[in-house]
Formats: sequence, structure tokens, C-alpha cells
Amino acid sequence: MPVNLPVPTASTLLPIKGIEIGIASAGIKTVGKEDLVLIKIAQGSSTSVVYTKNSFCAAPVTLAKQHQQQASPLYLLINSGNANAGTGEAGMQSAQRCCQAVAELANVSANTVLPFSTGVIGQQLPVDKMTTALPAAYQSLIRDNWFDAAHAIMTTDTVAKAISKQIEVDGKTITVTGMAKGSGMIRPDMATMLSYIATDAAIEQSVLDTMLHNAVEQSFNRITVDGDTSTNDACVLIATAQAGSSTITSIDDNSAQMLYQIIAEISQQLAHAIVRDGEGATKFIAIDVQQGVDTAECRQVAYTIAHSPLVKTALFASDPNWGRILAAVGRSGVTEFNLSKVAIYLDDICIVKNGEPASEYTEEQGQKVMDQDEITIKVELGRGMAKDTIWTCDFSYDYVKINAEYRT
Repeated sequence: MPVNLPVPTASTLLPIKGIEIGIASAGIKTVGKEDLVLIKIAQGSSTSVVYTKNSFCAAPVTLAKQHQQQASPLYLLINSGNANAGTGEAGMQSAQRCCQAVAELANVSANTVLPFSTGVIGQQLPVDKMTTALPAAYQSLIRDNWFDAAHAIMTTDTVAKAISKQIEVDGKTITVTGMAKGSGMIRPDMATMLSYIATDAAIEQSVLDTMLHNAVEQSFNRITVDGDTSTNDACVLIATAQAGSSTITSIDDNSAQMLYQIIAEISQQLAHAIVRDGEGATKFIAIDVQQGVDTAECRQVAYTIAHSPLVKTALFASDPNWGRILAAVGRSGVTEFNLSKVAIYLDDICIVKNGEPASEYTEEQGQKVMDQDEITIKVELGRGMAKDTIWTCDFSYDYVKINAEYRT
């Protein structure tokens, strides 16, 4: 079960003016399961996307990048159950055929369609199944469909991940709604596995790009479940300009900052939801590294801790084996440590002070923290003023089972 993760309901997810969503079942993985999502974007909208940096990026990622350079997106096509990654030229042709099928239904150019896929890598996309189901998705386009769409994009997720927020900007109500999917193969590099956020505000393209980049850096690019960057990661931010508010033309404007805070909050909550629903996760862990030379150094130490199988399994066992954390800090690649200045904490319990076991620490104190399902590991490097935080989860028996049986 997810770790303290609120489950969205249809009533809590607000429609966005200028966004319509259609859903259908293509039977890609399970017959009768909704696995195809079509998102229609109003003319005049601004759309920003960030993609995975995995060199083996999936065919839909490559094609979406090409289409985005050629035209303003009008449709997003998302399928779950098949990643269309590692599929060569045939995979590109499949993605193109799907975009063309949408274009013919909607009477638009194929390069206004951005494709996204998630699921098993290395299997050819079942194009015929998808194109057969597309008319049903097109005919079901409605504004109030975020809840069902959040379920349709799931793979190994145990719950849907979606959230809405509203703010007042210059007397106008601005709505932001976002959804994401992801549970395993999670160490996003520019994005999460798949995430879609939309607002009815009017935002100039360059400002929207900045908002997405900044929000992603402090959310999706600060989480890890298992250290694996997906071939299909993508995060989309859409501004439809349908709320009647003035166009935001500078990131420094008061209204821009207000709206950015909401977008950043939604991004971080969706990112946390992915970790809380990490495959087999039983604990949600914040790793807070402080007093580094720069944020890159702090992040390097944090990820080394988060990716240690020994640390992650100790967390699952609720074992206060803090030596594993100490060892991870020491092998993080940071050079010229002054060990006499390093301190490590479990929540507010100091376990290492001045580079050696804290004299006041007791095993009972550590056990009390480790028994919790939410824990903060704090490391003070004693080298500077920089800090950074990432979020991760533990490794359980179920993580191995889920990934061992993923294709069966």
C-alpha cells in the first residue's frame, strides 16, 4: 500500500478550460482496461515539455520532440502497457501511424499530435489495437475527465496520482490540475515517468518554459525509487489562456510568482506521490544534506544514500544500522572530507557527531525513529552553506517480486 498517500476522487479534480480528455480501452495489456488517453488542447495555448535524458529514449519521445519543434501541440496521445522503447525504426513508424490516426480524426496536421507511451520496453506497439480504439477516445472528449485519465495511464501504480488547486490572480480564478504516473524505474532526469499539468492562465511561452524547468528541478528531479531513469520520461505543462486573465510575460511578475508557487506545489506533491507509491514501498524518506560546498555536492551525497541497497533494505527492516548511512556518505565521491565536522541525524536524533558515534545516542532512540513510516535522514557536511533534499523510499520484498513478475 502507498505510504500515507491521499487518493484523489473525481470531485476533487477540477476541469481546465481549454482542455478536453477522452479515454478508451485498446486492450494493450488487459482486455477491457482503459489504457488510451487523448488530450485536446485549445488553439492559442502554450505548451512546454521536458523529456528523459536516457540515450535509449523511446520512439514517442523522439517523435514528440520533432513534432514540438514543427508546430504548436493540439493533441496529446498517451498509452499505457507498452513503452514503444527499444523498438527501432518500426517503433518510430508505429508512433507516426498513431499520430496520423489522431490527425485524421481531428482534421489537424499529424505534427500537432505529441505521442507518449509507458509500459514494457522492447515490444512493438500494437498500432492496430490503438487506432481501432482511437475513435472511442475522440468521441468521449470532455473537460471533466482527469480522474479517469489518471487511472488509464497507470502501469504498476497502485493508486492514481492527481491534484487540483485554485488561486485568485488579478481578480480572476486560475485553476491548475495535474496528474502523473510512476512507481518503479524512477530516477527522473528532466521529468518523471509521465506527468501532465494544465492551467487556464495565459502564460507567454518563454515564461512557461522557465516555470516548468524550475518546478521539475525541485520536484521530479529530486526523487528516486530505484535509481533507474526511464526511457519514456516526459513532463508536460499547458497554459490554455482561457481564464480571462492578463498574459503573464515575465517570471518576475507578482502574478507569475503566485502561479508558479501553485505549479511547483502540484509538481512536488505529484513527485512525492510517486515515491509514496514506489513499488513495494513501506516508508517515505527525505534525505536532507546540508553544509555542502554547493548543491550539486549535497545532491551527490543524498543520491548515494538513497541508492544504497543496504540503506534501503535497513529502512525496510526498521533496522537502525546507521553504519550503512555513514558508509554511503563516505563513498559518495566527495573529496577532502574533514570527518571531524560531519554529523548525521535520524530525524532529530544525532547518531554521528564530529565524524564519530554521538556519545548521547542510544539504539532505542534510533529504533523509535526507524519504526516510523516517514523518516528524515539529515547529513551535515561541515564544508559550506549549500543544501539540497531528495525523496526516496525503502526496498521491500515486494519490490523484487513486482519487478521479477512484471511481464508475467
